Amino acid sequence: MSDLYRQIKTFVLRAGRMTESQQRDYEKLGGRWVIPYVPQHLNYIDVFDDSKEVVIEIGFGMGKATAIIAQDNPDKSYLGIEVHRPGVGRLLGEIHKKGLQNLYIIEHDAVEVLQNMIPDGSVSAFHIFFPDPWPKKKHHKRRFIQRPRTNLLCSKLSPGGYIYMATDWQPYADFALEELTATDGLHNVYEGFAPRQSWRPETRFEEKGINADRQIFELFFKRDV
Repeated sequence: MSDLYRQIKTFVLRAGRMTESQQRDYEKLGGRWVIPYVPQHLNYIDVFDDSKEVVIEIGFGMGKATAIIAQDNPDKSYLGIEVHRPGVGRLLGEIHKKGLQNLYIIEHDAVEVLQNMIPDGSVSAFHIFFPDPWPKKKHHKRRFIQRPRTNLLCSKLSPGGYIYMATDWQPYADFALEELTATDGLHNVYEGFAPRQSWRPETRFEEKGINADRQIFELFFKRDV
């Protein structure tokens, strides 16, 4: 990845106020379920105490869908990457409430986590649900789904692993479709956009998009075998 893309952040830390419950859960549960950022490869067996498939969600927001998917799929291990602390606190509360043993959080820049903590060819899937579309042209460089970041994602996937993205912003959907299509080592599972994946729960951002009469676009790409 070029030095330019290492320097460009795909997020802005917004001053989001934490609720009392989010703050409490962050302080009480963070030490158990938040993996500290360390620039060295994770040993998944050390984290999950098993050798199940690993799924990573990038930018899980408030974590509603993340927790439901992990609960519905106990045969898989999940890592959620997020920088916004209220969402981290909220998901920690869900992990505790649902008694999840297969979901951990890394509170850090996803690009740096991928570059420095995730071994190549070790991830069975990436979920990217309703990422910031960065609608202004001058901010397009911050969009997560674009080359060479998509090349980085591909390098971390195991053969046959997939990237699944959903967005309610059509210009970003069209842009992402072009970028993923042009990424060496990936192929589109569908012709153009993917149909709604029935196993994906509705997120808070999706609900807002639907209420605003925006169409939902989904992309499903796999790494070549």
